[in-house]
Amino acid sequence: MSYRLPLLPAAISIILLSCQSKQQQSDATGAPPDYPVITLASQSTVMYTDYPASLQGQQNIEIRPKVDGFVAQIYVDEGNAVKRGQLLFRISAPQYEQELRTANAAAKSAEAAVNTAKMQVAKVMPLVKKEIVSNYELEAAQLTLQAQEAALAQAKASVENARINLGYTTIYSPVDGVVGSLPYKLGSLVSSSSPQPLTTVSDISKIYAYFSFNEKQFLDLAGTSTGSVEDKLKKIPPVSLVLANGDGYTEKGHIETAGGLINAGTGAVSLRAAFPNPARLIRSGSSAVIRIEQPVNNAILIPQKATYELQGKRFVYTVDASGTAKNTEVTVMDLSSDESYVVKSGLKAGDRVVINGLNALKDGMKIKPVPATLTNKATAQAR
Repeated sequence: MSYRLPLLPAAISIILLSCQSKQQQSDATGAPPDYPVITLASQSTVMYTDYPASLQGQQNIEIRPKVDGFVAQIYVDEGNAVKRGQLLFRISAPQYEQELRTANAAAKSAEAAVNTAKMQVAKVMPLVKKEIVSNYELEAAQLTLQAQEAALAQAKASVENARINLGYTTIYSPVDGVVGSLPYKLGSLVSSSSPQPLTTVSDISKIYAYFSFNEKQFLDLAGTSTGSVEDKLKKIPPVSLVLANGDGYTEKGHIETAGGLINAGTGAVSLRAAFPNPARLIRSGSSAVIRIEQPVNNAILIPQKATYELQGKRFVYTVDASGTAKNTEVTVMDLSSDESYVVKSGLKAGDRVVINGLNALKDGMKIKPVPATLTNKATAQAR
């Protein structure tokens, strides 16, 4: 069968020549290629600007022991929702129990001394009246009583101090919130100087989103007109929050504050927006995106995929009445949607723009415009 092998290259050559001949015949027809084209129209839409943000609860309270001891009980677990005043930990510190017992004993001894001194005053007073003893004896007894009463007051203060120290062995939540990590387990030795807190309780009923404007954006916001920045912040419409998984947060927020300084290194101004968090879905330390929406009237929208950049400029391919493609420079607004730009100059309503296959197009090339329909988020927002 080896005598048939030389026929294989010849067969391949015949097939290639046949294909080439068919391609040449197709080119010879002169039919321009099809390209999807949209006709631009003026419309109202909502565009937006996104800003990376870090999220924090309105309170993040570190729970630290005030006394030295061992962790005897942990009454909560990580992630538990707790109420203000709820018991969190108990520290085993026998020395404070002993201090309280000692202080109580000292207070009882001081109280007995006061009673004895009172009896002495009561004994001496009638003797002085009967001039059996001198007034000096009464004054000495009264001074002794005063000294014993002072000692009793000091002993009671020691009892209260010991009771307070013993109270520090039971730790309660200072606010409503969510329990953070628990780095110390049962039996761990802790003190007020421990490097880590026992836990952190985060009040996340309201979430603060921290983000930044660049200097130009901030000046555009503040403007040169009269009125404080705070008043202008209040006039900004509610802002949206896009979570780390790309989902939009259901609650709207408001920009509350703007920093008083511009960062010399980055040229940024810090801002803070507040969002209600009734379901406790968002936790402190999360990341998200602040989305500031802005309505635009009489806008000319073009798909982002219909544009290309060249030497720092943006271009599209327009199509004239004869079907000739022409590269056209456009300028667009900084605002964007997920898929579209708002045209500032270079295009007008009624122009036709190619939306696909730009890599194969050339300026002056003849094409067959095929009307296309857009179904992206920007057109869905248009109204």
